[in-house]
Amino acid sequence: MAENILKKIIENKKKKIDLLKKSVSLESLKLKIIENKSFMNFKEKIENNESKNKISIIAEIKKASPSAGLIIKNYDPVNIADIYYRNNATCLSVLTEEDFFLGNLMHISKIKEKISLPILCKDFFIDKFQVYLARSYGADAILIILAGVSDQIANILYEEATKLNMSVIVEVHNIEEAKRALKFNNALIGINNRNLKTLRTEISTTYDIYNVLEKHNGPLVSESGIKNKEQLLEIKNKTNIKNFLIGESLLKNLDKNSILSVL
Repeated sequence: MAENILKKIIENKKKKIDLLKKSVSLESLKLKIIENKSFMNFKEKIENNESKNKISIIAEIKKASPSAGLIIKNYDPVNIADIYYRNNATCLSVLTEEDFFLGNLMHISKIKEKISLPILCKDFFIDKFQVYLARSYGADAILIILAGVSDQIANILYEEATKLNMSVIVEVHNIEEAKRALKFNNALIGINNRNLKTLRTEISTTYDIYNVLEKHNGPLVSESGIKNKEQLLEIKNKTNIKNFLIGESLLKNLDKNSILSVL
């Protein structure tokens, strides 16, 4: 996403949340959360793999993106989740942003009815209301994109997610953001290889940022631009990162899922 796209998405998100707050109360979301029995521990599943020196793949489910356009024409998130599950994906990432990624929070609920895997709600979180909203649909983890929020908002989102026993991935794109992320001791930190200005992915971003994050307590995740298992194994060997969030290269090869064969 070019920075103006990120800004545009966040401005659009703010308007949508303000509207939603008029018709949905925080109390009603809290009741839905109490009734929902589908929750799983996202971070723990990845940490268990790390303790056994195993690779984790967070397999992403999305219909479209600003960088790739329409990825899947006949989009069936439950079917995709089932393919990932049968190919041993560790966790799922479900894109729920509606206007730029053509996602929907209902996709999380529908997947949870059929598939027993922890789910990251991949969206643009800017308001604590969204944390409760995501949890009420069955999300086990949220994403905080440091390029899109102030430290104050990041803190609020993190605290609310922690109160709800959710895992958090704090996403960084450069060294400055990586330094900001270190204070979130119990979070996973995701290194996004996509350049926000050019939309290009450079795997070298993981190598550049890894040095800053090496001693972080929580798991590290390399995200975006991982095209094959050779590239994944190279990152693992050079950095000791064992966790990978992969979308497009899996979605474009659903019949093969060659990267998942490393698991």
